[in-house]
Amino acid sequence: MKILVCISHVPDTTSKINFTDNDTKFDTNGVQFVINPYDEFVLTRAMWFKEKQGASVTVVNVGTTTTEPTLRKALAIGADDAIRVNAEPTDGMLVAKELAEVVKNGAYDLVLAGKESADYNGQMVPGMLASLTGYNFVNGCVGIEVDGTSATLEREIDGGEEKVISTLPMVVAGQKGIVEEKDLRIPNMRGIMMARKKPLNVMEPTGATAATTSETFEKPAPKGAVKLVDNVDDLINLLHNEAKAI
Repeated sequence: MKILVCISHVPDTTSKINFTDNDTKFDTNGVQFVINPYDEFVLTRAMWFKEKQGASVTVVNVGTTTTEPTLRKALAIGADDAIRVNAEPTDGMLVAKELAEVVKNGAYDLVLAGKESADYNGQMVPGMLASLTGYNFVNGCVGIEVDGTSATLEREIDGGEEKVISTLPMVVAGQKGIVEEKDLRIPNMRGIMMARKKPLNVMEPTGATAATTSETFEKPAPKGAVKLVDNVDDLINLLHNEAKAI
C-alpha cells in the first residue's frame, strides 16, 4: 500500500502572532514552525500501517525552502521519502490542485491529511483534493483500518460517531482519535541521522492559481475586564442591561 501524507508547515500554537505592512502580511520573525498537529496525528497512523502492513509512506508539502525542516522532521519520525512542491501556498485551492498532481503521478492508494491546518482552520484542502482526484473521501476520521483494498473508518458526527466502509483509493482527513496524543512520536537521534539521507524531492508547481486573496489580518479584540458579582440580582441586571445577553 502506498500512502501519501500531506504536511502543513504552521506556527507553533504558543507563538505570538504579529502582522506587518499595514496588517497585510504575516510576520514570521521569531516564530517557531512545526508540523500541523492534525497532520502529525495522521502521520503517526501512517507509521502504524508501515510497521504492521509494510506500507510505504511519502510526505508532501506545498511550500518554499523554509518548509524543508518540517519535512525533515516527518522523515525523522519514519516517513520513507518527502516531496516539496515549490510554490507559495497562498490559498486552499492552489494547494489542493498542486497536491492533486502529486497524487495522480504517484498513484497512491491512501492519502492522509489533517482535517484542517492550525493557522487558517479552513477545512478545505482534503475535500477539494478528493474531488480533483476522484478519490473516495472521509472527513473527521477518528479511526481507520485497511484490509486489502477495503477500508473501515470511524468518523465524528453531531452527537456521536459513524462507521464507514469504503474502498481504496481514498482521501482521509483525520483528527485526534485516529491516534492519541500519547502515541505521537518524537524523533530520536537515529531517526534524525537517517532523515538526512532520505530523499527530499523538489517538484516545480503546475502553475495553479489561487481562488482567493487575503486583504488584511486582524487580531481578536483583547478580553475586557472581569466583573465579580456576589448575588443573582446583580448578575441578571448586568446580563440584561450591559451584556444584552438576556
